[in-house]
Amino acid sequence: MKVAVACDHAGFALKDTVIEKIKSLGHETVDCGCPDTQRVDFPDYAAKAGALLAAKEVDRAVLICGSGIGMCIAANKIRGVYACVCHDEYSAHQGVEHDNMNALCLGALVVGKEVAQELVERFLAASYFNEGNYKKRVDKVLALEEKI
Repeated sequence: MKVAVACDHAGFALKDTVIEKIKSLGHETVDCGCPDTQRVDFPDYAAKAGALLAAKEVDRAVLICGSGIGMCIAANKIRGVYACVCHDEYSAHQGVEHDNMNALCLGALVVGKEVAQELVERFLAASYFNEGNYKKRVDKVLALEEKI
């Protein structure tokens, strides 16, 4: 699996930990920045990773800011990106399995390195169920993109 990783200045402290975890699981990463702790605007980096997801150049993305919320809001503005903030293991895999989530948003000021690693592992190990009520509901979400 190919995974884009992006952060803002508040998420920078967690970025290398996330990249190392993804690689340790046998996946490839694309580092979309930011390069250091100098103040930046999170939508710029959400857009870099989101564009790769939308173009299907990566399979998933992990987006990190202070709370995870800003990255989540920005990423969800991009058609084809289904981002969620997750701070617990259940949500990290259930969002993929039930809702076809393809971008995990983390709050570096909310979760520590160990929890972030567990969340990334659960997120990447999960697969969308793509049948029955799960498919029906995700299809309704996709239809919203076309209507609104």
